[in-house]
Amino acid sequence: MTMKIGLGLYRHMLTKDNFRFAKQAGCTHIIAHMVNYFAGELLHGTDETRTWGISNNQDNLWSEEELLDIKTRINNEGLELEAIENFDPSHWYDILLDGPKRAEQIENIKTIIRRMGKIGIPVMGYNFSIAGVWGHVNGPYARGGAESVGFLGVDGPNETPIPNGQIWNMVYDPDAEAGQAQPVSSEELWRRHSAFLKEIVPVAEESGVRMAAHPDDPPTPTLRGHGRLVNQPHLYQKILDAYPSHYNAMEFCLGTLQEMSQGDIYETTDIYSKQNALAYVHFRNVKGKVPSYREVFIDEGDIDMVKILRILHKNGYNGVLIPDHTPQMTCDAPWHAGMAYAIGYMKGAMQIVENE
Repeated sequence: MTMKIGLGLYRHMLTKDNFRFAKQAGCTHIIAHMVNYFAGELLHGTDETRTWGISNNQDNLWSEEELLDIKTRINNEGLELEAIENFDPSHWYDILLDGPKRAEQIENIKTIIRRMGKIGIPVMGYNFSIAGVWGHVNGPYARGGAESVGFLGVDGPNETPIPNGQIWNMVYDPDAEAGQAQPVSSEELWRRHSAFLKEIVPVAEESGVRMAAHPDDPPTPTLRGHGRLVNQPHLYQKILDAYPSHYNAMEFCLGTLQEMSQGDIYETTDIYSKQNALAYVHFRNVKGKVPSYREVFIDEGDIDMVKILRILHKNGYNGVLIPDHTPQMTCDAPWHAGMAYAIGYMKGAMQIVENE
């Protein structure tokens, strides 16, 4: 069984040129981010308080036509659309917050899953988190001073409270009353997530769409005053056991799992790949663990990536691996060069492992 290489593309990057770049680099699959991160003007504020933009699509679910158009354009370049990664915050904020529109938004998520199944998009990646990904800073953290991101703990941004009207670093209600979101404990977040699985996974099963949960990044016990869901490797098992199903799966992020303060990345990979729980893999490398780590080139971090491939191959994993994100190289096309480097490494390493 052959593992597959994919490329993750944000919405503004879902273009013919980038599809062709992926194909030329050796990819066969695309992971599409449908949320317009950074689409609007960043709200005024310091680096600690600004957001990623405004998410105002409450009544604008991804339509069948829109999803089919993206899938068709990808297929036309000889690639497959493997997954959508991340719900739009405005589609499910009250699911995360257990707010008054929760029931309506649960039905909206079911509609999205059914549309994906009808069109033939096999995986929905998601991150059940209120604080989201937060606190990273840019810097010359990779080999040769390549631009990358790091989490610096006490030396990084102060953990400011989450304001009302914001979820996952995006504003869903610009007119929200001034104030701070009520902190939510890990126990309460787990209760909300288990309820989410019980309502959504049966629809995913009927639709043939695997729900793939991403671990917490940064994997701290709390973030901005809010509890976390999967900040240690063993907690992934709690998700799988909450609703046992092939369609309750993992968006297996090697970088995030390595950043965690506990666990062994090779044992973790072995345990979960043996269960066929991996929907797809974020194949990236880091140096360090919480409370301080850096994202680095695929071949210079703390993870032996070839050893990971050997474990996946031994356990029969034949899904998609993507670089996720990677340091940007010093040239006229920093992102493309960084991705091409990572993909080339992955392709060569896979050939070696699969021919052993």
